[in-house]
Formats: sequence, C-alpha cells, structure tokens
Amino acid sequence: MNLQLNTTTTALDAEITISGSKSESNRLLILQQLYPNLHIENLSDSDDTHHLQDALSSKKEIADIGHAGTAMRFLTAFFASQQGVTKILQGSDRMHNRPIEILVDALRSLGADITYLKKEGYPPLKIVGKELTKNTVSINGNVSSQYISALMLIAPSLKNGLSIELVGKITSVPYINMTLSLLHQLEIEASFSGQNINISPKTATNNQTIVVESDWSSASYFYSLIAMSAIKSTVKLTAYKENSLQGDSSLATIYKHFGVTTHFEKNSIILTKNEAHINDTLIQDLKNAPDIAQTIAVTCFGLGIACDLTGLHTLKIKETDRLEALREELTKLGASIKVTNESLHLKPSTKINKDIQISTYNDHRMAMAFAPLALKTTLVIKEAKVVTKSYRNFWNDMNKIGVDTCEL
Repeated sequence: MNLQLNTTTTALDAEITISGSKSESNRLLILQQLYPNLHIENLSDSDDTHHLQDALSSKKEIADIGHAGTAMRFLTAFFASQQGVTKILQGSDRMHNRPIEILVDALRSLGADITYLKKEGYPPLKIVGKELTKNTVSINGNVSSQYISALMLIAPSLKNGLSIELVGKITSVPYINMTLSLLHQLEIEASFSGQNINISPKTATNNQTIVVESDWSSASYFYSLIAMSAIKSTVKLTAYKENSLQGDSSLATIYKHFGVTTHFEKNSIILTKNEAHINDTLIQDLKNAPDIAQTIAVTCFGLGIACDLTGLHTLKIKETDRLEALREELTKLGASIKVTNESLHLKPSTKINKDIQISTYNDHRMAMAFAPLALKTTLVIKEAKVVTKSYRNFWNDMNKIGVDTCEL
C-alpha cells in the first residue's frame, strides 16, 4: 500500500493515545514467563510484541518472528535456558541477515545448545533448552543493548544467577537501565556498576501489576510534526511518565532546539510550538537513543537546519541500513547529506522537492520519520503498512492530527 500525504494546515491541535512501549512490553513478557504472578497492563500493540507473544504461547517447535529483532534476541536467550524445550527460531529474509553471533557465543559460554541452521552467525537457529549453571559471561559493551538485556532477563531464573562483564565502551545505557529497573520492580537483586552487571537468582515473586509507559519512539513523530508546524500548535500524548525508563525520552530536551516545549500533566505530555527554531547546527550524540535519529534528521531537513548526529553505529544492522536509507531518501528530497558507519551530517537546505516517493526498506521508522514532511510538501510513502511493526494506528493518528492520506 502506497500513501500520498498532504495537509492543508500547519496549525495543529490534537489529542493522541499511544500504546505501551515495545521495549518495556517485550522485556516484561519474558519476565512474565519466568514469574507468572506478574500482570501487565497497556502492552504494546506492535507487530513485534504480537510475534513475541505468539512464540511464547505456541506449542509448535518452529517460531517465526518476522522482522522482530527484540523477539529474536530475547527468545534466543529465553529458550536456551528452558530445559527440555526445543525451538527453531526463524524470521524474515532481513532477520536472517541480522547478526546474532555475539549473543549466541555468550550463551554457549554458559553451556547453551544453539545451532545455526543456515549461515554461520545468523538466524535461523535451533535451540535445545538446558539448565545453565555457569554464572559468569563476558560480552562487548558497544553491541546492541538487546544482546545484553537478553542475558539480564534470564539471569534471575538461572540457578546461580549471572555476572555479566561488559568489555570496552558501553552504548545504549538507558536500555540496560530499563531492564535493570524492571528487575528491581520485581524485587530481584541486580546491580550495574562500571563494566559489571550482577544479578542474583530468584525463584518466585509476589503478585504484581506493572503498567507499561507509552512508547517515546512513537512520540518522536509528533515532536517532528510540532517542530514543523505553526507557532502555538499543540498536541497532547498519553500516557507518559516524567521519570521515564526509556532513553528516547531525551526528545523533550533535544526538541527545544526546534522551538518545542514539553509539559508533563498527570499521565500525559503536551507538546507546544512556542517559538521559532534555532538555526544553529544541531550537534547530538545519539548513542543512548539511536532509534530517534531518523526522526531528528528529517526534522532538521524540513526546517532547513544543519545537523551532525553521532553514536549511530547500531543503525547499520537494524531492519535496514538506516544510515544509507536516510542518505538515499533525503537526497531525493533535495538534501546535501553524508553518512559514515556511525554518523550523519546534513547541510542546511533551502528547497524541498515535491511529490517524491519515499522508499521504506521494510523499516517502520523510515515510513514514520518522513511522514511529518507532509507539512512542508506533498510526498508518497511506499509500502506504508510497514508501520504496524511498532505503531498499528499510526496513519489513523496522522489523519487525526491533520495529515491527509490517500491510498494510491
């Protein structure tokens, strides 16, 4: 499905409810399998979360998780620790080209029985669950935090707990802290100090309900819309916490550069365009929040602002090579942009080309990051249904805020 986007107004005013964080939901679903007394409210309605739920509930030996990277990483560790369970984990063609060797090596060092069924270092995997009794493991700290969180999530269920040594520079720390905080909410003894994570074993927890905060990555697209809108535009988003576990909550600070203020009110945030954007180059290290890089780059382009974004090395192995995808699509729109293996450099633009077809590369964030440009020009988003991976109601919410969509 291709969608043509346009809007007749730049004065926005809407109230949007966004479902629970995919990152929190998927962590909690693994913990719920280990501790059935845990109850979860406001789960994400994303495809990724549905794939994870289906894999956890299915009695079939083969679990297909599509494009869901968190599901692949978390389930690899989970099933490896489930004695007597045999699972084959497979996914989309892109998933079979996303590396998982670092996590598999770490699990094998703990005694896990995992076999590559096709290409060495990549899914699909055959996993024969075993009791893992070794309690120390080392893993590089600059890899995807999902590898580290996958180990952390199973750690309290292991007989002897787990000590994880992070080797070298550590990236995506907020996502490690998110996992740590969820363990603490279940009264599991866990610490993260320096290069070491230590988690004690715990056999059971008390009855507890955790309400998942709404997804900050999804909020980023509304930040972008407000940034590109007229002064005094406002949108209210629910449900959010001022002391968030999500690294992408840094949006509230970053988007001040674009004239957007964030006001916390009970369980909501109110975004308002109160002043003009700052024309100075935006210089931002996004190593702790790489998922908002696409949104920020498109916002800068739409406003004619230069940006230098760093800390983006993990974007090379996402649903697509997001840095190359951004370079390709922004160039079509008229941008002057350079990317490296870990950074993006955009020069200020004075013109935005019209009626450009934006390719999405099977990447939900490509579709959603470019959608706010409808306030600046008419454009077409190709394969627009890809957004369901993380945000099923995205296009309905775009209509609600004033972006018109027409299926081609």
